[in-house]
Amino acid sequence: MPPPRTTERLAELAVLVGANLRRGQILSVAAELGHEPLVRAIAETAYRHGARFVEASYFDPWVKRARIEHAAGDTLDFVPSWYGERALARGEQRCASITLTGPAAPGLLDDLDPARAGRDLLPRVRENLRVINDRTVNWTIVPYPTPGWASLVHPQLPTDEALERLWEEVVHVCRLDEDDPVAAWKERFAATAAAAERLNERRFDAIHFEGPGTDLTVGLLPTSHWGNAGFTTVDGVPHLANVPSEEVFTSPDPTRTEGTVRSTKPLTFADGSVVRGLTVRFEGGRAVAIEADEGAVNLRTRTERDEGGARLGEVALVDREGRIGRLDTVFSETLLDENAASHIALGSAYEFAAGEEDRGRLNQSAIHIDFMIGGDEVDVDGITQTGERVPVLRGGAWQI
Repeated sequence: MPPPRTTERLAELAVLVGANLRRGQILSVAAELGHEPLVRAIAETAYRHGARFVEASYFDPWVKRARIEHAAGDTLDFVPSWYGERALARGEQRCASITLTGPAAPGLLDDLDPARAGRDLLPRVRENLRVINDRTVNWTIVPYPTPGWASLVHPQLPTDEALERLWEEVVHVCRLDEDDPVAAWKERFAATAAAAERLNERRFDAIHFEGPGTDLTVGLLPTSHWGNAGFTTVDGVPHLANVPSEEVFTSPDPTRTEGTVRSTKPLTFADGSVVRGLTVRFEGGRAVAIEADEGAVNLRTRTERDEGGARLGEVALVDREGRIGRLDTVFSETLLDENAASHIALGSAYEFAAGEEDRGRLNQSAIHIDFMIGGDEVDVDGITQTGERVPVLRGGAWQI
């Protein structure tokens, strides 16, 4: 376990910078078994800073395993109504929200039928996406190392040493090793905001990725707007949606993705299931072929959940100046891996990343699945309305 002060500092970062809790707010904390020390530190920090109430809810992956293994197949996508109602109520009551990531039991579902596993999306519910798009909750996601996760990331080390190494990495990428982490994050977010503004000035018609196994063009809408993870609620509360975050992103045209893309890092779902060696082919904006060395059926099942599941809702660019990519560690955790490399997401789009006149064209789905497609070997170009190709990223460095 880390020194208590490390957990306290991570809690302070989550509450005061990530979620930016306001005095009198209700704070909802979603965690997995194994995250209890950080949940308790978050509660203490939140109450010291004026929280009206702190709700802690824990997801148990072993209960999910029992369901996938034994429940009737036609019930696996059922979620009781109060799960969604609870998420919507957080928005209606203008709550703050913190979600903790870091699997306690990675690989727990690996020996189960992937088609059955892909039907159960918990702990995710589609209403969470609605609340994000409504911008009624100031929310954030932060990592918390567990022994199981540490052994997955550093299998060559004994568990105690692996956990110590993972904690060192999390402290570094969250900038907790800085004298003033808040100032360090302000500096980094200013840099990614500036990159987003340069992209907005160019008004590209499409983004093209080219590298080993990848030749992909993602069309943009006329009003697709690039931004970083520095969000603001409808009530004017700023918050950092992901801590850490190194990306700039937008919502693309869901009908204009063409070509083939190969993932550059494993895709890990919230329940710990993994997709490795992923290749996806798009035609007319739709993923028409999903292949992988491992986990393809699980991903296919998720994308078949609704019409928008096989189309893109996000395209994101990540440069090499961030701390995560420089570590050259595969974290097998989307929060960290998606901020190490450029990525795209199948499923729901972010409505606030496009102008009002184009929001009816954005992709809608019950899922939002990010997978990493970038790296130093992947060139990224912007394509103008006239077809001119403009270098955007080379070797992970901005060219604009």
